[in-house]
Amino acid sequence: MPSIPFVKAEGLGNDFLVVDLRPGKAAAGVSSATDPEVVRALCDRHFGVGGDGVLAILPPVQGDARMQVINADGSEAEMCGNGLRCVAKYLYDRDPSLRRPVLRIDTGAGLLECRIDARDGRAETVAVEMGRPQLDPPQIPVAAPAGQRLVRSPLRAGDRQFAFTAVSMGNPHAVIFIDDPAADLRALAETYGRGIEHDSLFPRRTNVEFARVRKGPEIDLVVWERGCGITLACGTGACATTVAACLEGRAAPDHEIPVHLPGGTLFIRVASQHGSATYTGVSMRGPARIVFEAEIDPDQIRGPAGES
Repeated sequence: MPSIPFVKAEGLGNDFLVVDLRPGKAAAGVSSATDPEVVRALCDRHFGVGGDGVLAILPPVQGDARMQVINADGSEAEMCGNGLRCVAKYLYDRDPSLRRPVLRIDTGAGLLECRIDARDGRAETVAVEMGRPQLDPPQIPVAAPAGQRLVRSPLRAGDRQFAFTAVSMGNPHAVIFIDDPAADLRALAETYGRGIEHDSLFPRRTNVEFARVRKGPEIDLVVWERGCGITLACGTGACATTVAACLEGRAAPDHEIPVHLPGGTLFIRVASQHGSATYTGVSMRGPARIVFEAEIDPDQIRGPAGES
């Protein structure tokens, strides 16, 4: 099996292997880079490189390039906000033909616009127009009747009863707000995240957010990411949580809200029609960083990693 050239990138600690599969680029023709077994091996943090997933850059459909997201468990995700910022940075920094202030990238959630804030020819932060949130259960998807938003809907997980709000940002999210200021959000995510992810209510599984709103407003957030588990940051999770906060009356739309994740802070703005509960789009602003580049032979990391 041929070696895979890749770049290790991260957005607030949400880390990925970026593989450029476009014709004439570093990994062109290395189809094994998106094979689920190979992805599991590459992302294993003990036997492989380590990462929350692989981001494959492919030829565009409508935009400047296309992003495919494969989670650490080998499953494919429709969208990844932190991953999109990493791909935008990679394209801006490494492809002179795409060194411009706005890049349009095809994703499983549609064509998304990325605005680059650069210094000395390198992208430092990326602001992404994430599109309109989906709130209708079949579009998320959630096993519930169409036309009925799930806001503060009851959800049983193990020994606890929660209330969740369902949002899709191109991928499904179950957002749970915790009002107890002493509660440990990470402990809750570690204890209940997996069970909620696989609950029969969510036919394509779900990302799970445990959040707390504090004065400002600002949001503290820990995400159990579908196919990955606990991550240091999740861009779509931060967007979905801010939408849910607006739906629950915990925050107002049309203001940029800091969302504090274990890996750092993202800035999210929910756009509305004249302050109503009709949300027309969500924007996300945050950093991305390339850590190193390398090449690896996946045959050398088979064994325990491939069995995960």
